[in-house]
Amino acid sequence: MRVLLIGANGYLGRFVADRLLADPAVQLTALGRGDDADVRFDLAAGSPGALTRFLDAVHPGVVVNCAGATRGGARDLTRHNTVAVATVCEALRRSGCGARLVQVGCSSEYGPSQPGSSTAEDAVPRPGGPYGVSKLAATELVLGSGLDAVVLRVFSPAGPGTPAGSPLGRLAEAMRRAMQSGDSDLKLGGLGVQRDFVDVRDVARAVHAASLSAAQGVINIGSGRAVRLRDAAAILARVAGYGGALHELDGPPGGHLRAAIGHPRAESDHSAPVAYPYPDGCGSWQQADVRTARDRLGWRPRINLEESLADIWMEAACRI
Repeated sequence: MRVLLIGANGYLGRFVADRLLADPAVQLTALGRGDDADVRFDLAAGSPGALTRFLDAVHPGVVVNCAGATRGGARDLTRHNTVAVATVCEALRRSGCGARLVQVGCSSEYGPSQPGSSTAEDAVPRPGGPYGVSKLAATELVLGSGLDAVVLRVFSPAGPGTPAGSPLGRLAEAMRRAMQSGDSDLKLGGLGVQRDFVDVRDVARAVHAASLSAAQGVINIGSGRAVRLRDAAAILARVAGYGGALHELDGPPGGHLRAAIGHPRAESDHSAPVAYPYPDGCGSWQQADVRTARDRLGWRPRINLEESLADIWMEAACRI
């Protein structure tokens, strides 16, 4: 099976590439903007006609799109997340290769959810920011293209390579700095948020499974369990061996996280959400319903959050 992977140098794309290369039945070609791509092509600026000519020459059986932008203004996000996908869809429609498209979407397309609920694929998307809007528009383009296509809505990826600007990346960097300077108190904000973290290597397995399947439409990829960032911080402190107190800047009056280390709050405690600006536009809570991935892809997450956090910490600790 010949697979064309777009965005192989990105956070998710690197692990998808590793997973596909480990399959001896896959012949992988990487397309991207970087010098180390097999073929250099900028989806946001290139024409569908040029991409069509390449598809006809390579004749892939599957196209996997991991490319996109997570930061920037609405114009840049639209260009890299929506216009780029429009180019892919139009090129595939024009091409005679008949390739299947696996588009990597994100949970920001759904927007905020009711605390305690699990979001299934039939939920009405209400993205809370330009990033989610740009990704939702891309999903709609794929679903309306008439192609053999599936969209994987990935919830909050974690594990090795986690960007330093992500919530877990910021936690690890703050803890590294505290340990390096010998601080016995670490003040953190935004810990009231609850997210469904899924290891990036499990995401790569899902992409591989989707490439081999006949499943179409939207499929959630997550752990199926929301975790408070304050509890993730407690796990990270234990993994890192940090013995100081974690003070929550936006938590309950007078509260801090010393008691939370090793003693997470009960899962049933869905108190009123803390007022905090959530950059992903998803509010205070997100949790995936992952039954469709199990039923249609035969996929389940394998790597737990503690292992993901241990890998995040190992990379952060190397910067000491």
